[in-house]
Amino acid sequence: MDSALASGASGTGSTPVRRTKYLSNKMLRKKVVGVIGGHTCSSKVEQIAQNLGKKLAKVVNILVSGGLSGTMKAVCSGFKVGGGTTIGIIPSYNKEDANLFVDMVIPTGMGLARNLLVVKSADVVVALPGAAGTLSEIAYCLQFGIPVISLNSWDIPGVIKVKTVEEAVRKVKKILH
Repeated sequence: MDSALASGASGTGSTPVRRTKYLSNKMLRKKVVGVIGGHTCSSKVEQIAQNLGKKLAKVVNILVSGGLSGTMKAVCSGFKVGGGTTIGIIPSYNKEDANLFVDMVIPTGMGLARNLLVVKSADVVVALPGAAGTLSEIAYCLQFGIPVISLNSWDIPGVIKVKTVEEAVRKVKKILH
């Protein structure tokens, strides 16, 4: 249905007011940034991810990731320090598998297929260094037209390449606002 009906306070006898899908999507939904990257990472990438999380929390309220270790844990940690809310879409059925910085755990039991849900939950995605799982998430972004910003990650056609956290955050802000 392309529109939702809203009725008056009483719920009866009022003339319904139509809200278009565009208005409800644009005006009522909060923006979500996705951050993807390796489940293991160097201390340098960990610092970059934490810094990225802190700075993204000033631009957007919600972060979605794969919710596990490495890059995902580091970015969630930084995002929490910045005051944001984190969502972890994890591959197992066990909520306890998520890192401690995830506010809302979504246990899928889907294994790596959950990568699709991570990127489809986001309005824009930032890719940090990672392996084949990160590459699959970038591919999903490109297939579905979700803007993907590569911060020292894969260099493939269609991604927005940046070299610094500050540049990545500026791009996210521009895309979301």
